[in-house]
Amino acid sequence: MSQSQGSAFQLAFVYVGTVVGAGFATGREIVEFFLRFGWTGLAGILISGLMFTFLGAKIMLISIRINAKSYQELNKFLFGPTLGKFVNGFMLMILLGVTSVMLSGAGAIFEEQLGLSNQSGMLVTIALSLFVMMRGVKGIFGVNIIVVPLLLFFSLIVLFDSFIFGGPSVHTLPASSAKIDWVLSAVSYGAFNLSLAQAVLVPIASELKSERLIKKGAFIGGTLLTLVLVASFLSLSTLPDVLLYEIPMAQVVYIVQHSVHIIYLFIIFGEVFTSVIGNLYGLEKQINEYLHMKSFYIFIFILLTIYLTGQIGYGKLISTIYPLFGQLSLVFIFFLIIKRVPKR
Repeated sequence: MSQSQGSAFQLAFVYVGTVVGAGFATGREIVEFFLRFGWTGLAGILISGLMFTFLGAKIMLISIRINAKSYQELNKFLFGPTLGKFVNGFMLMILLGVTSVMLSGAGAIFEEQLGLSNQSGMLVTIALSLFVMMRGVKGIFGVNIIVVPLLLFFSLIVLFDSFIFGGPSVHTLPASSAKIDWVLSAVSYGAFNLSLAQAVLVPIASELKSERLIKKGAFIGGTLLTLVLVASFLSLSTLPDVLLYEIPMAQVVYIVQHSVHIIYLFIIFGEVFTSVIGNLYGLEKQINEYLHMKSFYIFIFILLTIYLTGQIGYGKLISTIYPLFGQLSLVFIFFLIIKRVPKR
């Protein structure tokens, strides 16, 4: 494999690692956005996959051509200087909130699944995050190169054991919806994740600088995301009353393979961790525009903020902010689609 191909796969893995968070790993997002519409949801996955492939590439291409170092410069280009400031302020709040929830999720994994304290899970995650962040882009690439292939491999194992060898009689999906709601749901899913992913995609693009590499990486990343979504969708389709479970994928794994439970826990933690470090990377780039401090101190500030926020049950605040962010995401995608990529 050539160096450029290797870099394209590295970019693709970072892209996948950023998009797949705790909700993806548990299967809850896939149920909410796709599976509840029945088999029509597969068409929805294809719409989201195309958004990840082409709009993800467009975010990075615009970033290179306007020489953006962080997502705030991209938003100023898309929305204009005045509205762009408001969008960036809202994005900063959302990213801090989402990262706090991810950190709390890591603590919950330690507490509920391993019998350790919630605090130990959060502190281990913080220590690992700081270790990775001090290695910059190489650290982010390194973690995703381990976690994402494991995710792909695990998704295929569960797919084969549950859907392909499980027998057609167990494929009990909800009735397909005749309404067009599934299209809006698919677009919302793509928009929400692309809006969050810009925090990582913009600075990564400025590091790579190669448009050819970015197009390849976005294509590979979008394809892998689509494949993982389809594999998870088909696996979850074998679970009776799938809408009733909070963590449906865990139930599928429990039914299919008791032996892979620990591997599944590692992958859930890995997916949470890749989202945390991706968000940290994007937040540091934005905050550095204002504070002009050493990266180490900015990371300490961010980690302390999300740790303290994680103590006070940020979930309630997020449940209020997420719907608002969903609307903003659709506006972001609209502006991204209509805005032309500037000339070189």
